[in-house]
Amino acid sequence: EISLREIFPGASRYILEIGFGMGEATVRLADENPEVAYLGIEVHKPGVGKVLSEIERLSLDNLRIINHDAVEVFQNMIPDRILDGIHIFFPDPWPKKKHHKRRLIQKPFVDLIAPKLVPGGYLYICTDWEEYAEQILAVCSEAAGLENAYTDFAEHQKWRPRTKFESRGLDKSHRIREVYFTKTT
Repeated sequence: EISLREIFPGASRYILEIGFGMGEATVRLADENPEVAYLGIEVHKPGVGKVLSEIERLSLDNLRIINHDAVEVFQNMIPDRILDGIHIFFPDPWPKKKHHKRRLIQKPFVDLIAPKLVPGGYLYICTDWEEYAEQILAVCSEAAGLENAYTDFAEHQKWRPRTKFESRGLDKSHRIREVYFTKTT
């Protein structure tokens, strides 16, 4: 396990983002909130390189990245009850039905990550694929220890920067769906 308190001394909160892509939103959030620690997980090497260069260019000491599979990171590196928030912005929708089993947001994964949240912490997921949004909402609704902060889909969180994938979805007239659950005590 890693110690976020040692990596980010003095941080007020710990936010983990899964699959930050090219990292525009991640870097912007870290730059705008220097008191918050951000940990990003990504396997796409060009995105990792881009974020590393932005960390250096902006002298961000509150953003670190892990270039590894998110499931293994959560199984082996992240202790329980440490994260104040988990962001998953526009995960790969795997739109073909035969590929749905590859989707990240499924019951075993949500059951793995939910215990990592502190009581009151949040899981925030966005997608522009309506059918995947319904699946995400259903899976999170069934997860032990998570409670929907809204009646159904969440309203847009104004602090979240727009991502490249979000812009692409909007260009195709896709509806952006947001899911926002909090960890119960």
